[in-house]
Amino acid sequence: MGKVSQRTQKMGFISLILFGINAIIGSGIFLLPSTGMKLFGPASILVLLFDGCLAFFIAMCFAECASYFKESGGAYVYAREAFGRFVGYEVGFVTWAIWIIAEGTMYTAFATALGGIFPNLANPTAKVVIILSLYLALMALNTSGVHLATVMQNIVTVGKLVPIFLVILAGLFFIKPTHFDPFFVKQLTTVPNFATAAITLFYIFSGFERVVITAGEMENVQKNLPKALLISLGTVVVVYILVMVTSIGVLGGRLASSTVPLKDTMQAVAGNFGANLISFGTIVSIGGICLASSFVSPRSGLALAENKMMPKYLTKKNKKNAPYAAIITSSTISMIVACSGSFAVLAQISAVSRFAQFIPTIIAVLVFRKTMKQDQGAFRLPGGPVIPVLALLASLWLLSHVSLTNLLWGLGALVIAVPFYFMTGSHKKA
Repeated sequence: MGKVSQRTQKMGFISLILFGINAIIGSGIFLLPSTGMKLFGPASILVLLFDGCLAFFIAMCFAECASYFKESGGAYVYAREAFGRFVGYEVGFVTWAIWIIAEGTMYTAFATALGGIFPNLANPTAKVVIILSLYLALMALNTSGVHLATVMQNIVTVGKLVPIFLVILAGLFFIKPTHFDPFFVKQLTTVPNFATAAITLFYIFSGFERVVITAGEMENVQKNLPKALLISLGTVVVVYILVMVTSIGVLGGRLASSTVPLKDTMQAVAGNFGANLISFGTIVSIGGICLASSFVSPRSGLALAENKMMPKYLTKKNKKNAPYAAIITSSTISMIVACSGSFAVLAQISAVSRFAQFIPTIIAVLVFRKTMKQDQGAFRLPGGPVIPVLALLASLWLLSHVSLTNLLWGLGALVIAVPFYFMTGSHKKA
């Protein structure tokens, strides 16, 4: 009976694909099509293809690294074993920073969406009020010990997928081919603009790394994981391209100035009723993702503190077992991040921060092939070093086109982590 029970808990192939799609599709697709159009015109469709390929290459590197270990931990474990405690600590610390930046980006996304739906809220003061209100509400909810993650996950899934598919299904019938002419806008389609668009839009592909980290919960992981990742990412790329094609085809040049592109697309197709429907779905989706993010980011800090990688203060819990110290710390920093910039800027910073995990993992693949042995049948990237090298070069090329300010915001946690490494005594651990 024990074996049957254990087997039924494993994630099957179809469930893995759906999990992957759900992990990747988030709030970004509701707001970023206009950024792609503004930066690279209709050819931003090609940017999505580039980002999808890069995400798949990086995901495959995660998959091979995961095949060397039975313990969970993802990029932190790979960095620690490949490069030592200090680099492992840096990656572990930056994981928390990534969640904090992502939470702050979600706050800004929520304020941006509300401002796009209700014009009276589209001003800097209203943005700050919305962010502060959301911050206080979510912090109060989380410290109260109420756990709505499972319920919210279902609501968010429906809330984000229904409006996306409605826009695609309705909008495809109203596309004007002239809106794609010229496809390559001379003043936009430059190499620097491509790189800026690629690093910004890469945000909408973030989340694929969570699929690999759950490898221990999958059936026949060595066979299923690569195929499921390819199908998941392929499906997401198709969905994103259809959203972009529909938005460009319906709105044309107006898309570049839209703050809520899916809502405006539906407005042009189905009038106020369609626009209101998409608006409701957008708010439900982004609000739900805000809640989910506000639950995860403090617990990432809590995990660091419990492993003595951060001050013990973060482990404090209230009578309802809520880690209030970590919640207050994470949420407050997220709120400050949210008030610091626009959604497009924070989306780029959030994408940049993830490369602090991605690049060590990519290089770790090459290290492990020389220092560790895989179990028989374990997953190994085809083509020798080709995929890791291409992923590394593409990642470094993208980062080389990020402004110094955004680079410091995205990777600054690596510097902040250094004193904590010594303060917590991590450098003395065996």
